[in-house]
Amino acid sequence: MRTVEAIKTLAEWDRRGRIVFTLSDFRKLFPHRSDKTLSESLRRLVHGGLLERAANGIFVNPLSSRSRADLLEEVACAIRCGEYNYLSLECALSEWGVISQVPQAYLTVMTTGRKGVFETPYGTIEFTHTQRGAANIVNNTIRRDRPLRLATAPAALRDLRRAGRNLHLVDLDEMQEYLAEGRKTA
Repeated sequence: MRTVEAIKTLAEWDRRGRIVFTLSDFRKLFPHRSDKTLSESLRRLVHGGLLERAANGIFVNPLSSRSRADLLEEVACAIRCGEYNYLSLECALSEWGVISQVPQAYLTVMTTGRKGVFETPYGTIEFTHTQRGAANIVNNTIRRDRPLRLATAPAALRDLRRAGRNLHLVDLDEMQEYLAEGRKTA
């Protein structure tokens, strides 16, 4: 792919609100390119600063005019594309105010895919596998104006316990207050 062609394509997708791409996305955007040619083109675009490599096979348009506020969540969705993913554990409990510390540039994500930790230029994403089914996930999370759904506080606490994580940061009084009030939104 030529640089001019790539810039036009990235600008068009930026206007549509998309700045995170997988290798598979690029194969669909440039189907007339062989895998070898596509790989070389992507390497050249990364080297030239027209793309950033977020993780293996995940690329970000650094020239985007969009806010990068939710970029780490978008990258997480791209890494585990095709799986159910939701913000949980310490990150979710922090958003609910049940943990006083706010993780900076670190996401704790439950996924139906494989577990793993990914260091990206934008922060760290920790995936923890869950065997919960789709209905259970939807019923115990809320949709927000962000890429990842958010676990309810009780679901995030259950996930924390199931994952064998340390509970010493959890404010159990705040959790009891949350349950007593029956809060539905963070």
